[in-house]
Amino acid sequence: MTYFVTGATGFIGNNLVQTLLQKRKGKIYALVRKESLEKFDTIKARWGKDADRVIAVVGELGKPKLGISAKDIAELKGKIKHFFHLAALYDLTATAEQQLEANVNGTRHAVQLAEAVEAGIFHHTSSIASAGLYEGVFSEDMFEEAGKLNHPYFRTKHDSEAIVRKECKRPWRVYRPGIVVGSSKTGEIDKIDGPYYFFKVLQKMRKILPPWMPAIGIDGGRINIVPVDYVVEAMDHIAHLAGHNGECFHLTDPDAKRVGEVLAIFAEAAHAPKLTVRLNPAIFGFVPSMIRQAISSLTPVRRVRDAVMKDLGLPSDIMNFVSYPTRFDSRQTQKLLAGSDIKLPPLEDYAWKLWDYWERHLDPDLFIDRTLSGMARGKTVLITGGSSGIGQASALKLAGAGAKVIIVARDREKLEATKQEIEAEGGKCWIYSCDLSSLEAIDELAKQVLADHGHVDVLINNAGRSIRRAVENSYDRFHDFERTMQLNYFGSLRLTLALLPTMSARKAGQIINISSIGVLTNSPRFSAYVASKAALDAFTRCAASEYSDRGIYFTTINMPLVRTPMIAPTDIYKNMPFIISPDEAADMVAQAVIYKPVRVASGLGIFGQIIHALAPRVAQIIMNTAYRMFPDSTASQGSKEASRAQELSADQLAFMQIMKGIHL
Repeated sequence: MTYFVTGATGFIGNNLVQTLLQKRKGKIYALVRKESLEKFDTIKARWGKDADRVIAVVGELGKPKLGISAKDIAELKGKIKHFFHLAALYDLTATAEQQLEANVNGTRHAVQLAEAVEAGIFHHTSSIASAGLYEGVFSEDMFEEAGKLNHPYFRTKHDSEAIVRKECKRPWRVYRPGIVVGSSKTGEIDKIDGPYYFFKVLQKMRKILPPWMPAIGIDGGRINIVPVDYVVEAMDHIAHLAGHNGECFHLTDPDAKRVGEVLAIFAEAAHAPKLTVRLNPAIFGFVPSMIRQAISSLTPVRRVRDAVMKDLGLPSDIMNFVSYPTRFDSRQTQKLLAGSDIKLPPLEDYAWKLWDYWERHLDPDLFIDRTLSGMARGKTVLITGGSSGIGQASALKLAGAGAKVIIVARDREKLEATKQEIEAEGGKCWIYSCDLSSLEAIDELAKQVLADHGHVDVLINNAGRSIRRAVENSYDRFHDFERTMQLNYFGSLRLTLALLPTMSARKAGQIINISSIGVLTNSPRFSAYVASKAALDAFTRCAASEYSDRGIYFTTINMPLVRTPMIAPTDIYKNMPFIISPDEAADMVAQAVIYKPVRVASGLGIFGQIIHALAPRVAQIIMNTAYRMFPDSTASQGSKEASRAQELSADQLAFMQIMKGIHL
């Protein structure tokens, strides 16, 4: 028996060919574009020892008679018993023109070739999409009843099936698979489609929340999912049964699950939070469609929606299919499969295989260079306070990743030492001595840096001053507030404003501000320091809103307590074991450069912010306890006696363990 298969290099097609090789004898001719011959040879290797029975026929889906040469048509004439047409575009994100060319014109050209070679039976792989958004049960003998075919994918699948029904003069059979996912045996699939679009959302939920935490999902209509091995085995079986020409077969799940159930199954497979509470989008049906369309067409609404969908990796119109209204009657197909060993496995039994294959092979993050080197190599990075502490550790890390590092500080000797250390490791470093509390000095610095380097890709405002002193010890020390504000806020702001114009002109750049966990937790004794960092945080939020469409990213790092020279004068910190190192802080800076998030903060910092928002009085009690438990340093009390490290009590150690990284 001889076969002809279009789409043999596609996902369903190559699985069908493999099934035919395993279960049937004879040659299989496969339509292959000239440009895809190399890909075809690679796929043949997957088919195993019988792959030599598959013969490539060069052609083109978009040409009459599939562009097959007259010589090849003459060679094939009268030999093809089964002509399987699977070549099509299965992609909700494709343009209407692309889908029309592949699905409609491609089918017409396949029908022409089947007629030219006098094929025995023309087997057309359609889709449940050919029913459109029909409300109710769609049976296998229904076609013209299809409704709401506005989406180009639905329309072209319907129209291509119509061509077979109306124009094909050879005996024909039509197969309508549900949403085809990977193999139930191996999980293998070659692209992201259908439910796979939601996998990234589940993965992000898993990273944020523990798996035992209940989460809110969506409910929606019924989504009909079938694994590829079931589809091709059913097609092969039915194709070889006599007496069923001119019929259509639903290769679907007779007991299709709702969208919410499907997502809950995949959430369990992903070890993500359980979607125990499900909201049905239909609850918003009381809002007239005209009003919904008007609201969704507003520019702010549209931009927010597009940004969220892009961040989640979802096609812009995927939500239109959440409330899918159609159910598919497959009783005729099930009757024909009865007695065979072809059974549709429950999704619960193989969902983990689909997830595992996706995460190992198709997760989009696998194809993005998320290394620091991939994001920083060749970039010009300016770091203030780069001669010690967080700034120095960050400079070493970024230079090691291939960035051109510019470090700024007051002490030239320390700058030189850091530069030598960077260059000894093969990095590139430039140094500029500047008093960053002087606005005039900052203006000169920016002018010189731009003259020397042309632009700055990443600015890291790290230089800062911290003062640990209670308000009651600051009544006559207004200058504490002035000098922290001068360096931490006005200094960072002045340099940012000086470098933003070139970033804006280039439509590229990132501003990273090293802030404090104290802004989130409202740490006592740090009112001057926290106020200056809070001012910088507020400016950052406002500026980010203005520049979000210009390719400029703003990132705030609410850094926990770091063991640097800045905290050395505080006696109690000398014995604190729960302070992160400059290298750990530099890792947070690296994450900011790689992922460009709006904020980088510890879980405790975010928790502190939430507590202050939801129960501010409780938060005040917690921080007041810390305030009374840990004393001021002798210097902050105005004493000139030499400070000495004090032994920490069990209560203090326990509190510090719980409040790790918070300024106390």
